[in-house]
Formats: sequence, C-alpha cells, structure tokens
Amino acid sequence: MQLRTGDMKDRGRGDEIIALQSAESGMQLGRALLHALHNAGISVLYQDREMKTVWARNMRPPWISDTGISDPGDGHGILPLAQVERIGAAKRKVVASGNPEHLELSIPADDGVRWFQIWVDADHEDGGAVQGIVTTMVETTEQKRREQTLKTLLREVSHRSKNLLAIIQSIATQTSRYSDTLSDFLTRFRGRLQSLASSQDLVTSSNWRGAALRELVSGQVGRYGADPVRSLRFRGANPYLNPNAALHIGLAIHELAVNSVSYGALSRADGFVEVTADLTAASAGETALALTWTEAIGANDNQPSEKRFGSVALERVVPASLNGTAKLEISGDRLEYHLVVPRGNFETD
Repeated sequence: MQLRTGDMKDRGRGDEIIALQSAESGMQLGRALLHALHNAGISVLYQDREMKTVWARNMRPPWISDTGISDPGDGHGILPLAQVERIGAAKRKVVASGNPEHLELSIPADDGVRWFQIWVDADHEDGGAVQGIVTTMVETTEQKRREQTLKTLLREVSHRSKNLLAIIQSIATQTSRYSDTLSDFLTRFRGRLQSLASSQDLVTSSNWRGAALRELVSGQVGRYGADPVRSLRFRGANPYLNPNAALHIGLAIHELAVNSVSYGALSRADGFVEVTADLTAASAGETALALTWTEAIGANDNQPSEKRFGSVALERVVPASLNGTAKLEISGDRLEYHLVVPRGNFETD
C-alpha cells in the first residue's frame, strides 16, 4: 500500500497536533500539581545521589531562608543541628538501600513548636539503580495541636468525672446515715443528684469554666417551684465560681431551698429568702467570698430544731471541699447560713 504525499503531510500534521496536545496536557497537569502542592502545604525537593539540588517546588520556611533553598540535611539552613543530622542520615540510607524512609520532626518556633512529617523516597533508573531522592515535607503543626488539646481535654474530663463520683459517693453515704427509711433515702438522694446535675449543666455550658453565683443560686431556688423573681432577694457581688465550687455551693443552696420549701419561708405564698455575697479581706491579704442565706421563720413553720436537714452537708461537706468555713444557725424566728470560701474557688474578672 502506497501513501500519497498529501496523506503523509496530513499524518505529519496530526502527529504534531497530538504532540502539542500532549505537551499542553502535561503543562496543565504540572500547573495543577503545583496548585495542589501549594494548597496542601506540601514542599518537594529532588536531589541527585550526591545530595545536589536538581529542583524544588513550593519550598517554605524552614526549608527556605532569605538566602535561598535550605536543603533539609545539608547543615547550612535554619534547622537545629540534631534535626539536620536525622534528615541527612535518612537520605544516605535511602541512597544506599533504595528503600523509603519516614521521619517526624519538631522544630522550635516563636509561637511554640512546629511539627513536620518527612518522606524520603528513592528515584530509580530503568535498571533499578538509585539516581536521585525525593524529599516530601508536610507541616502537621495544627493537627498536633488538636491532638494535644484533645488529650488534655480527655484528661480533664477523667479528672472531673472522678471528682464528681467522689462527691456522689459522699452524698450517698451522708444521705443514708440520716435517712430513716429507704423511701426517705431515695427522695433525698435523688434531689441531691438533680442539684448536682443542674450545677453541672451550668459548668458544661461555660466550657468547664464554672458558673456565675447569682445564676447558680437562682437556678437552685427555682427548681422547687419558687419564683426566684419574687422569692429570692440576691444582693452583693456576683463572682464566677470554678467548677468544684459551683457543684458544692449549688449543693448547699439545694439543701437550704429544700428545707425552706418544706418548713421555712418558701413554704408560704408570700415568703422569700435573702442571699448576700460579699467579697471580704481574708488572711494574707487575699479576698474571700462570704455567702449568707437568711430567711424568716414564722410561728407556724415546723422548722426542725435539731438542724438535721442536710446540716452535715452544709456545715461539714461543703466547707471542707472548698477549704472554707460554715455555720448554720436556727434560733427563734430566723434561720441563717454563713459560708466563707477563699479566693481559689472563684474569680471576679
């Protein structure tokens, strides 16, 4: 079969078009890969067997300095010497064995530590010999920080969970000790657990920072059907309690509110309680929080004279847990509870 001259020319033009299209596709692919490297924060360095740089793409600090490319491993860049030696040893090992190597590096920075994953791969000739090495560097600082933050949060959750379980165990012990029947125990114990849950909701919603005192007191009083706007008169400071203080002071307010609803001022339609919070000078010049609950007891109120209702929690458990002091007084027509806790349990900013 003979090809005419025109056919040969047409085929030649077709080959040229295919070649041009192939070259253009290759250029497009190269540009796309450069964009991908840039967007992903990946740096790539190609070197020959003698560690001379052949080309580099998307090099960023610490792999590039004001004077040009800083070869990871040549000792002339801005990397710590120990890291330079690790990278250099990995490269020499890849040249000798032809097998890839992987490293994780931490590099000191102005804002802490920067983390990098580094892969060193051999570039083999058709015969299998190593003709060069490709070093790929990816920064993983943000991922590391997220991992460290997660670990810290998990440790904090574990710590707080253990504290909460210890509080519940103490409540169960004291409740059983002063309960006459199983039904009485369950009623009191459930109420105290619900009090803890209410306080814990405030702590959780603040990202474990704690709870504002006024909101905590209002929430605990309001849980028993009393309208805090009418039945609660809160005066004084409104410090922010840390999580431990929020749980224990919430428990104290729960005990006082339950007693008041059952026997005291909140058992009457026109009854109310007063809560004052003062920041006072304590020892060593530190500030302490003095919290006082006061209510008038009418002549017809069946207030227990023996202070049995939660008095152990009010006078012993709560102050001991906060390194503070407490005093419960029931006399005549008045009930007062005073709780003083040191500055470590709250903040005022």
